[in-house]
Amino acid sequence: MQSYFKIYKPYGYLSQFITNEKPRKKKKLLGDLYDFPEGTMAVGRLDQDSEGLLLLTTNGKASATITGNKVEKEYYVQVDGEITEAAIEQLCKGVEISINGKNYQSLPCKAFKLEQRPVFPPRAKKIRDERHGPTTWVSIILTEGKFRQVKKMTAAVGFPTLRLVRIRVGNEKLSNMDAGQVIELDQFDY
Repeated sequence: MQSYFKIYKPYGYLSQFITNEKPRKKKKLLGDLYDFPEGTMAVGRLDQDSEGLLLLTTNGKASATITGNKVEKEYYVQVDGEITEAAIEQLCKGVEISINGKNYQSLPCKAFKLEQRPVFPPRAKKIRDERHGPTTWVSIILTEGKFRQVKKMTAAVGFPTLRLVRIRVGNEKLSNMDAGQVIELDQFDY
């Protein structure tokens, strides 16, 4: 029998269960959040300083389908500064970023400025406040998922990422989950 989970990965956790580092150097891992069955794997990853929806499963086929370039992933991204329409247009068309030291043109995606600041649980590490200048929240929806891609994309258009929260993978949504919360599912809706 296969197992399926969705979790709100908190800030500061690695998207893995074991680390090859000896000693562990106080790294927080997904297994610290819940007693997952043996063979559970993260479907894609979120950086240690990113947070939000992460799917976990023991079903390798489901994992491969979701991490392929067909299932949408949506991120709410707080960027430094008041983002411009020109920057949003650039994001939508795709921008050149570096992946493993090589130039890469990101695929076209959907991006738009959020009119209202989203409500998320407080982050473990405080983000600078408005005294240091304005920030903007944007939604970025893409089907690919290269290493730190969203952060590299926002930096490429002149608006570095301050906070990144994945809110959707396919039809699975973060909804009103709390940081660290784990929900067992019958299967994924993608």
